[in-house]
Amino acid sequence: MPTHASHTKLCAGLKLIIVHNHFRPGGVRRVIELATPHITAKLQPLLAEVVLACGEEPDAMWLEQFRARVMPVPVACKVEPALRYLSEQRCQPGTVARRIEAFFGRLFAGANAGNCVVWAHNQGLGHNLILSRALARLAGADRIRLILHHHDWWFDGRWQRWDRMRSAGFSTLRQIAEAILPAGPNVRHITINRADATVLSRHYPNQATWLPNPVQPWPAQSEAVVRAARRWLDTQLGQRAPVWLMPCRLLRRKNIAEALLLTRLLRPDAWLVTTGPVSSRDEVAYATRLKTAAQQYGWRLRLGVLGGENEQTKPAIEALLAASEAVLLTSLQEGFGLPYLEAAAAGRPLIARAIPNVVPDLVMFGFRLPHMYDELLVDPALFDWRAEVERQRVLFHAWLAQLPQPWRKFGATPAALASGSSPQPIPFSRLTLTAQLEVLAKPVHDLWRLCVALNPFLARWRNLAEAGNLRATQWPPQADAWLSGAVFARKFATIIKSNPVRHRQRSTPQDAQAELARMKLASENLYPLAWSTRT
Repeated sequence: MPTHASHTKLCAGLKLIIVHNHFRPGGVRRVIELATPHITAKLQPLLAEVVLACGEEPDAMWLEQFRARVMPVPVACKVEPALRYLSEQRCQPGTVARRIEAFFGRLFAGANAGNCVVWAHNQGLGHNLILSRALARLAGADRIRLILHHHDWWFDGRWQRWDRMRSAGFSTLRQIAEAILPAGPNVRHITINRADATVLSRHYPNQATWLPNPVQPWPAQSEAVVRAARRWLDTQLGQRAPVWLMPCRLLRRKNIAEALLLTRLLRPDAWLVTTGPVSSRDEVAYATRLKTAAQQYGWRLRLGVLGGENEQTKPAIEALLAASEAVLLTSLQEGFGLPYLEAAAAGRPLIARAIPNVVPDLVMFGFRLPHMYDELLVDPALFDWRAEVERQRVLFHAWLAQLPQPWRKFGATPAALASGSSPQPIPFSRLTLTAQLEVLAKPVHDLWRLCVALNPFLARWRNLAEAGNLRATQWPPQADAWLSGAVFARKFATIIKSNPVRHRQRSTPQDAQAELARMKLASENLYPLAWSTRT
C-alpha cells in the first residue's frame, strides 16, 4: 500500500509550466490548446502564469491565438534548443545535459511543489531522455509537481530509438524506465486510453489516471470560411475535385497507403489529402517513397498540405474538415484516436479502421461509427507473395534482433510468416510498404474485382459515396461528460492537488515499462511498417 508523504498545498502565485520538445501542429499541441484555457480557469485564483517550455520557437500566429485563449492569465514562452529531440541536435549528451541543467536552474528558480506544476508531454517517446531524467530529478527533490502526460511510447513501433537512447547514455532498460516512468511522490501519470491506464495503475496505485483528451463539437463553420478553405484546397491540388481528408502527420503508423487504396476503391475521382508534415527524420524515407510512387502512377495523393512555415496563411483544421467530402483514419496504432472524434465534431463522414485499444473507449463515450472496419483484406494475386514473405522474414528477424534482449521473447510471429509459403488473403496493413505500393499500382478495376470479393462492405460504401450518402458520426449527448474541456480541467485539478504518495517498492518503473512493452508486442500489434524506416 502507498504511504503519504508530507503534503505541500498549492499556493497563490502558482506557475503552470507546459513542457514539450516543440509545439508543431499535431495531436499533442491540439490537446494543449484545447485544455489549457479550461485548466487556467479552474485553477483561479491561485494561478499566476502559464509558461511554455520548448526546444524551438512556436509558430507566431499559433502563440498569439493561444495567449488570447488563456487570457487574462499571462503566457510566457521559454525556448532552449537542448529540449528538442536528441536526433535533431549535434551536441554531445553531456553538453545537452549541462544546457538543460542551466535552463532549468533559471526556469525553476524559487520553485517548489507548492508553487510550480510541470505538465510534461510525451516523454514516453524517448525523444530526449536527458530532459525526462532532469524533470524526474526535480520532482524527486520536491522542486516541482510533475504531471507526465503519456500520448505514445517508444516501445510501440519505434524500436530504432533503443540504439539512440543507449548512445545518449541510457544503456539499460532500467535507466530508461526511471526517466520516463518515475515513481516519485510528486509524480503523476496520465494516459489517454484505458488500456495503458490499467497497466500503470497496477504499478502506481493512486498515481496513474486515465484522462481522455478534450474534444467538443465545433461551431458550424460559416459558408465564407468553408468556401475559402475549398478554394485553398483547389489551389493546392491544381483543380476542383472531391477531397477525402486524412488529418495526420506523415508517419508510417498512419498507414497512409491504406487510406489511398480505400479512396481509389470507393471514390476514384477524389483526392486523398493529408494535413501534417514529416516531423521526424525516421519518416522521411516513407514519405518520399509515397510521394514518388504517386507521381509515377498519377495517383490523386497530396501529402502534408499544412506543412511548412506561415500557419496563418493556411486554413484551420476545422475549416479543412468542413470543406472535405469525407475523413479517413487508417492508423495501425493510436493512443487516443483524435480523428475519430474530430470527424464527428465537424459532422463529416468517417471511414476508419477499428483500433483495438481505442474503440472500446469511443463506445463508452457513446459514439457509433457507421463506416468502421477491422481489416482490409487483399488478394495475394495483387503482389508478389513469395518476395513479400522473404522480405518480411528478413525485416522481422532484423527487427527482433534490435529489440532489447529481455523483450525478444515477447515478439510473436507476424501474419505473413505464420501463413508460410501458401499464398492467401492478408490484411493490407500487414504488408510492407513495397507490397502496398505493388497493390496500389494495379488498375482500379482489378483492385475492385479482387478486393470487393474479400471485403463485401466495400460495395455498400461505394454506392453510398457515389450518391453522397456516407453517414456522419453523430456527437452523442453523453460524450461531453467525458470529453468536455471543463471535465478535463476538473479532473486535471484533482490530480495536481492530490497528496504526494510514496510506494513501498511493490513495483518498479522497469516492471511497468516491461508490462506495457509486452502488451505492445502481442501478435495483433505487429506491423511490417513499424519494423524499419525502409520497408
